[in-house]
Amino acid sequence: MKVLRYFLYLLLSLIVLFGLFLLFSTIADYKPDERIVIDEPANPDIFSVDDSLCILTWNIGYCGLGKEMDFFYDGGKKVRDSKENTNKNLSAISKVLVTNDTVDMMLLQEVDVKSKRTYHINEVSEISGIVGYPNYYFAPNFKVFFLPIPPSEPIGRVLSGLVTISKLKPSRVVRYDFPGKYPWPKNLFMLDRCFMASRIPLSNKKELLVLNTHNSAFDGGTLKKHEMQFLKKFILSEYSKGNYIIVGGDWNQNPPGFDPATFKSNSGYENFTLEDISSDFLPEGWSWNFDISYPSNRSLTTYYKPGKTATTILDFFLCSPNVIPRSVKTINLDFENSDHQPVLITIKFKK
Repeated sequence: MKVLRYFLYLLLSLIVLFGLFLLFSTIADYKPDERIVIDEPANPDIFSVDDSLCILTWNIGYCGLGKEMDFFYDGGKKVRDSKENTNKNLSAISKVLVTNDTVDMMLLQEVDVKSKRTYHINEVSEISGIVGYPNYYFAPNFKVFFLPIPPSEPIGRVLSGLVTISKLKPSRVVRYDFPGKYPWPKNLFMLDRCFMASRIPLSNKKELLVLNTHNSAFDGGTLKKHEMQFLKKFILSEYSKGNYIIVGGDWNQNPPGFDPATFKSNSGYENFTLEDISSDFLPEGWSWNFDISYPSNRSLTTYYKPGKTATTILDFFLCSPNVIPRSVKTINLDFENSDHQPVLITIKFKK
C-alpha cells in the first residue's frame, strides 16, 4: 500500500507541475497586437520611380539547418545542429549577403535572437552588423519561453522572426499579425505568423510597400487560407490607393503555375503538405515571380542528398500590376548552410 501511495503522490505531483507549467505558459504567451509600429523615422529616403530596385529574400533556417542536418518535426531525428556548424552557417550566410551588396533590401526569415537552439547567438545583430546597411528591422513571430518538445531534448527558449535589412530608410515599418491560431494549448508553443511591411516614399508622391512574409507550414492548409485572405485584402487596398507592392518571403506553398514535378526526387516531404496558390487568387495583372532553374527549399527528413532529397519552390515574389519584374534568380548554394536558398528580384516601376 505504501508503494501505491507514493506512486499516486508522485503522479499527482507531476500533474500539478504540468498544470503549473501550462498556466505559466498561458500567462507568458506572446500575444502581439494586430498592428505594431516598429519604426517611423522623421526623415525617410525618397526613391525615384525612374530607378530599378533589387530585393533578396532568404529563409536562413536560423543558421541551424545546413546540408548535414535533418529535423525531427519534419520526419528526421535531430533536434539542433552543433555549435560549430551553427557558427559556420552564420558566417557563410553573412558572407553570401555581403557578396550581394548591390541588393537594396534583404528580406530574411527565421533569424534567431539568443535562442537555446542557436546557442544564444544574437543573429540579428551579427548579420546586420556584418552586412553594414544603415537600416534593419526585426519582427518576432516565434516567442516561447520554453518549448518542451521533444521531451528527450527540449528545444527550450526561442525568440525568432523576420528581419528586413535596407539601404533605404522607410517612412514606416509595421508588423501585421496574421489571423488564425492553433487551439489551446498547442498555440502556446507555435509560431505567431506575421508579415512586416516597409513603406518607402516615391518621387511620384506614391509609396512602395515591401512586405516580408513567412506563412504557416504545419497547419494542414487551414491557417494559410486565413493568412492569404488577410494579405489579399491588405495589398488590394494599398494598390487601390495607387501604391506599389512587392511581397517576398517563405510562403510555405508553391506559386501559381509551378509544376511540382519540376524537381524529381526519391523521397518526399513527410510532415509538410505541399499546396499551391490558386491561379485566380488575385485579379489579372498581379505577377508571381520565381525561378525554375533551381529549387528554393529542401525536405528535412534526412541530410541533403543531391538528386535524392525532395526539393521544391516555396520562396518567391508577388508584384502589383504597376511593378515591372525585370529578372528573378535563385542563387544555387546546394543547401550548404540552410534548407532554403536565396532568391533575387530586380524590378522597375510603371510610370
